[in-house]
Amino acid sequence: MCPSLNMYLHVLLLLFFSCLLLAQPTIGINTNPNITTVTNSSFFIPKPGCEAKCGNIPVPYPFGIGNSSSCSISSYFQLNCSTFFDPPKLFLGGLEVISFSQTQVRVRNIVASMCYNQTGAVNVATMISMYWGSDWPYTFSDTANKFTVVGCDDYGLFSGDYQLGGSFSSGCLSICSNDTGNVLAGICTGIGCCQIDIPKGLKNFTASLGSINGHTQVLSFDPCTYAFLGDQDSFQFNGASDFEDPTFINRTVGNVSVVLDFVIGNQTCAEAQNSNASSYLCQNNTSCTDSQSGYGGYLCNCTYGYKGNPYLNPGCTDIDECNNTNLVLNNCAASAICKNIPGSYYCVCPDHYSGDGTIDGSGCTPEPSQFPVIKLSLGLSFGFLSLLIGVVWLYSCINRRKLIKQREEFFQQNGGLLMKQKISSIDGTSVESSKFFTAEELKKATNNYAENQILGRGGYGVVYKGILPDQRVVAIKKSKVMDGNQVEQFINELLIVTQVNHRNVVKLLGCCFESEVPELVYEYIPNGTLFELIHKTLSWLTLDNRLRIATEAASALSYLHSAASVPIIHRDVKSANILLDINYVAKMADFGASRLVPLDQTQVTTLVQGTLGYLDPEYFHSSQLTEKSDVYSFGVVLAELLTGKKPICLERSQEERNLATYFIVAMKENRLFQILEPRLVREGTLEQLQAIAELVKRCLCLKSEERPTMKEVVMELEGLRKYKKDPWVNQQSHEESESLLSEEAQANTYTEPICPSTNESNISAQYSFNCSMTFPRNSLRR
Repeated sequence: MCPSLNMYLHVLLLLFFSCLLLAQPTIGINTNPNITTVTNSSFFIPKPGCEAKCGNIPVPYPFGIGNSSSCSISSYFQLNCSTFFDPPKLFLGGLEVISFSQTQVRVRNIVASMCYNQTGAVNVATMISMYWGSDWPYTFSDTANKFTVVGCDDYGLFSGDYQLGGSFSSGCLSICSNDTGNVLAGICTGIGCCQIDIPKGLKNFTASLGSINGHTQVLSFDPCTYAFLGDQDSFQFNGASDFEDPTFINRTVGNVSVVLDFVIGNQTCAEAQNSNASSYLCQNNTSCTDSQSGYGGYLCNCTYGYKGNPYLNPGCTDIDECNNTNLVLNNCAASAICKNIPGSYYCVCPDHYSGDGTIDGSGCTPEPSQFPVIKLSLGLSFGFLSLLIGVVWLYSCINRRKLIKQREEFFQQNGGLLMKQKISSIDGTSVESSKFFTAEELKKATNNYAENQILGRGGYGVVYKGILPDQRVVAIKKSKVMDGNQVEQFINELLIVTQVNHRNVVKLLGCCFESEVPELVYEYIPNGTLFELIHKTLSWLTLDNRLRIATEAASALSYLHSAASVPIIHRDVKSANILLDINYVAKMADFGASRLVPLDQTQVTTLVQGTLGYLDPEYFHSSQLTEKSDVYSFGVVLAELLTGKKPICLERSQEERNLATYFIVAMKENRLFQILEPRLVREGTLEQLQAIAELVKRCLCLKSEERPTMKEVVMELEGLRKYKKDPWVNQQSHEESESLLSEEAQANTYTEPICPSTNESNISAQYSFNCSMTFPRNSLRR
């Protein structure tokens, strides 16, 4: 077996570069440090033994969940995880926490609003405020937050305390004209929306709203005003649509958080280190940064090249920049070697190469005086030879894989999976007795599907004669290029034939799903079709042989209707689908249009399908397919056997164009013997021929309930075969027999040319007879 494609590539590259190494000198060291910044995702871990998450929010140390100070650095970093919500929610000092970063906490927003009625009076008015005590290590971030007012006739006032007792007051005005034409989405510069910055170190704030004209001029499109403090990067002003958006407050509260800066303690880094080593929280491989809020305090961060939580012992750990397969953490050139060191890495070039080894530097270039020409030549030669051998091997294996994959695709495309599903859904069905042929076997058996091997062509494909390796002669049905309907047609035929086991039904020997189009392998039937026999060499057939062939074909249909595990309606009974073996035994074939009938149903609604001239008129009009549809078609075949005429012939007169109609009319007008083959008149008794004609007439009834079943047809045909000539008939003179046929009738009936095949017919003429007609028995006697 061929290994996987990835293994091929790895082997080829290994061979090639191994050969190239023949030309390489030993590796030396040339140090050139280059440190890369790394995102510290491992910061978000709790203190060992403490809760890691509340709902979906991870809680990193120095924060901790619960009242125990052991999980956080102080009571100011203790969080409450409320399980009254699903999922649970996290709270800090009464504010809902949204997320953490290494320097900030994001909390849920609150929005001030003011709404007006038609007179300009205020209906609803809310103001907002947030407060942190002077000893709490939190301030509102001046770089992330902005105070925002949304409205068209409004101003917002913002005030608060900062920097240990200082106060701050400010506000902004948002107006617009009497319409929203100048209000632009995404712009907050005072037209429909305004924003202002807040000072550094803000500990608390209060925000309120007011209107210039009570919204009287803008009330039609702006009934309310909103104000809030929040992350400027999270808020998106949508323009005038925000004025009447009932979800504005919820959308803002949900999407725009308030950003808090936090610090550790109230000392600077130097003061914390010098005063008490235990109060200084920055661990190994970290850096300390003084707070810029004006309240003191500091923050810890992992130094470049390290990762982890800087507040937890033992501190941050080294990042192996040379070993990381997910991120590009070093800039060493492809020909250089990366060496990891604590907190950093460096690149070195091999011996006899010069340069700093980095991508953005000089890289690694070979030294001219040391270039090994002979070794490189040998290495390249062996490398390319190995590569050539590998490519040939790889090509052959890829082709084999493509062929296997193509066969698998053909198997699915040709309905292999559908076949399995249908087989599993029908009790007692099995294809274990049928062989699955390979595409090569059938191609060889048909001499690559040569034209001289074609036995016939049908609506669904071409039938070839083939010789298997064991010298068996078979018929191979190869479907045409198919769409989805043809796949189902093919699977339907295969499924039906596998259920049939009858001496008068063509035996399926196997199938092939591997080729581009599906193929079925049947036993070879050497003597062609009944259609060919009737219209080319019928004159040698005796009445007994005709009745025998009809009985055998009827027996096959009777088996399909009543003896098969699931009743089967053939739906395309015609003389061209009745084959004759070496002994001229009839075998029913071509189940491409057949349908299975559920055991609890007597009819199936389906698209009309069949051959003109044989098609059941009731089925044609109603689309209700029943077993009696096959009975009608078989009646046409019987008429074909008795008269030697084709079911449809446009070259005949209007009266005779449709055989079924012509036969019934001839019986009604007592002209039966004028349309029968002369040999049948000579061989059969009057009663026998009349009984056969009566059977044909019953089969051709317009109403399906008046037709016999195929089982009844078989019984009547077997009885008709036992007829013996009456002594009266044996004593008839030749002249008396000839008197039954006038010379004119003989000329018109037996010397007409065989019509070419046609798909056209006068459908209305076919449905003009009535089954209630009777045939006078005494009209056949002298």
